[in-house]
Amino acid sequence: MTLNVAYCRVSTEEQAAEGFSISGQAEKLRTYAKLHELGPVTVIEDPGRSGKNLDRPGLQQVLAMVEQGHVANVLVWRLDRLSRNLGDLILLAEALSMHGVGLHSFTEKLDLSSATGRMFYNILGAFAQFYREQLAENVRLGMHQAARQGKWTNRPKFGYDLVGGELVPNADAPTVRRIFELRAQGLSYPRIEELTGVKYSTARTIACSRIYLGEVLLNGQWYPGHHEPLVSEQEIAAAHRGEVPWQRRSRHVLAGRVRCGLCERVATIRYGREVSPLFRCRHRGEGCSQPSRSAVGLVRAVLLGLRLVARDEALQEAIRRELKGALGGGQEGRRARTAAARIEPLTERRRKLLELYYADKLSAELFAEEEARISGQIDAVRREREEREVERTRLSDVAAKFEEVARVLRQMDVDRLWAEASDAERRVMVEEWLESVAIFPDHLEVTVKGAPRLNVTLKEAGLGPGGWQFGGVGGGI
Repeated sequence: MTLNVAYCRVSTEEQAAEGFSISGQAEKLRTYAKLHELGPVTVIEDPGRSGKNLDRPGLQQVLAMVEQGHVANVLVWRLDRLSRNLGDLILLAEALSMHGVGLHSFTEKLDLSSATGRMFYNILGAFAQFYREQLAENVRLGMHQAARQGKWTNRPKFGYDLVGGELVPNADAPTVRRIFELRAQGLSYPRIEELTGVKYSTARTIACSRIYLGEVLLNGQWYPGHHEPLVSEQEIAAAHRGEVPWQRRSRHVLAGRVRCGLCERVATIRYGREVSPLFRCRHRGEGCSQPSRSAVGLVRAVLLGLRLVARDEALQEAIRRELKGALGGGQEGRRARTAAARIEPLTERRRKLLELYYADKLSAELFAEEEARISGQIDAVRREREEREVERTRLSDVAAKFEEVARVLRQMDVDRLWAEASDAERRVMVEEWLESVAIFPDHLEVTVKGAPRLNVTLKEAGLGPGGWQFGGVGGGI
């Protein structure tokens, strides 16, 4: 037994429009099904969902039921209820046709079994897509026009309220002026946070924003605004005068390979006037307490990691054992059998559910709800099994890569090669052999391609005291 599914959708903007309500669509589709002698209708809803793509829970439920052969006809109030994207509409029509499912549109009166009907379907889909793109274009044009007219087109910033589309200074405006004054006096952002109660990150954003000069921002460009400025050009210049300037240099050989071990963000390289280059977490002082590290020390750590992989046979054997253990040996077969054992009872439950529905002991709505839940559980088990297989393939690749890297490094004098290489040649060496360097408060982690992590102490990198130990895939050996 198959179902007639009425798919009903409204976006937020259409909630109040005549004929667009969920209940209004459902009632008209039930009448349509009765007039065409299609039989009872099961309503599946997507309230408040946009039609710009197919990522909607109600529509995905309909498609799952279609794939499982439980749907005879899909009814919609209008084609754009399915999607406003022509490509998506064509794909949906093909999917329904492939499973022998009829598509009925109350408004357009479509018959997709004929060439004329299919052509009309494509024309209507093109108009639906045109409407969506035109709406998005109008919104963008409106925002640009508002910005050029000096109007703020986003949420109000600290120190302002949005009143009638205009920014108006509020009770926090004196605090904004105070932040600029303190910064001009050379106080750090943490100290400003202590004195004003405004968070470090917010205070820094305030000091760097030209909105407080009476300007508005759109797509990275500033325009003269209508609102009252809270500081002058002289005040904002004074606030930035005490900052330590950083000079731009050529790209460091480790750039892009150094990460913060605490927040996992890529670290940036900075060159000061009187200090050696430093790698610094992007969020240092904004929720991350990771200290900056000398680029020279990080290079030492990388060379140490490469030497160890090349020369330390005990370490090489430990890495091989670690990779073999991560691959699981015979455990993978047991896991596959366990996954199959988990899917089998779920499949049986779905079969019994279908029998109850065919015997008219279960309503169509309850059947659809339970069937979707069980199918979701089965899909979750299958995804878990697929993810384990992907990870196993990745580890197999890592093991093969390790043997290749170790063989190449054994044939080279890493330190001499590095010392005699140009910056361009060093970048090639890093690209070929180094996966990443992670910075932690008390140690560094160097990952050579094809090998698990190597823990290097700050002392060995010339950055502080300590000893060295190896950290494997699962945390350590």
